[in-house]
Amino acid sequence: MRRRRALWFWVFVGPFAAGLTLFTYVPLLWSVGLSFFDAHNTVTPTHFVGLDNYTAMLRDGAFVGSLKTFLLFTAFIVPVTYLLSLSLALMVNRVRWARAFFRSVFFLPAACSYVVAALVWKMSIFNGVRFGLANTVLGWFGGDPVAWLSTTDPPWYWLVIVSVRLWLQAGFYMILFLAGLQRIDPVLYEAAAVDGARPGWTVLRHITLPQLRATSVAVVLLLVINAFQAFDEFYNLLSDARGYPPYARPPLVYLYYTALGQGQNLGLGSAGAVILALIVAVVTVGQARWLKLGRTDPDG
Repeated sequence: MRRRRALWFWVFVGPFAAGLTLFTYVPLLWSVGLSFFDAHNTVTPTHFVGLDNYTAMLRDGAFVGSLKTFLLFTAFIVPVTYLLSLSLALMVNRVRWARAFFRSVFFLPAACSYVVAALVWKMSIFNGVRFGLANTVLGWFGGDPVAWLSTTDPPWYWLVIVSVRLWLQAGFYMILFLAGLQRIDPVLYEAAAVDGARPGWTVLRHITLPQLRATSVAVVLLLVINAFQAFDEFYNLLSDARGYPPYARPPLVYLYYTALGQGQNLGLGSAGAVILALIVAVVTVGQARWLKLGRTDPDG
């Protein structure tokens, strides 16, 4: 019986474990190894350079600039997505009828591909010609057409990038907040009403938000990690036949052109990827410790 259970365990788990090892862990370890070699146009280099690739990346102004782009993107997208998804969850949770309908409607964009959404934003809504949706609305009010993705002063491209990211991910985090709201004991609200607490900001501040602390920590961590991984919307919105513009270039886009561009310097690209992964790990662990993730006692 034990052998049969072990056999069926590996029948179901084995293919997934093999795929995870082959397509995730092996490339990851290979990339770390490449970062210590001069790997131009090859994945099997022989010239060992030590930490030279890491030094070159940290001294590269373009790579440092991409990290600054990420910080700017994260500083805006994380709090805005948090507030929007929490607001949607609070509104849907108060709906007395058709709650499943509104939950599905707000969550539906999360099932859409980032590439497809970016192309819709680029070609239909913010395509820069007067027949685009955004410029059509501006024309109703007497405004001139705006080249949304190529105007750098003011940087209108941030409106396009942030709006498509909000549309894609707000519904997913709304579901997480809804799950947290439904776990709150209604007795807490009844006791607050008996004590004279006014519904609204007072109840939200002293009951709802403290009870959502664990969910909020998880949402913020996921938002920061996803911001580090931003690639699809940036690349598909801003790149064209001439390449990628010199502005709004996040780390993954820069590493893509470094490793797979004309130079195909896989050693530098791998070193940049390792640096980015270490930054993500440090930020995530530091944020988790600061927010006391996993601790039941806030003072512990």
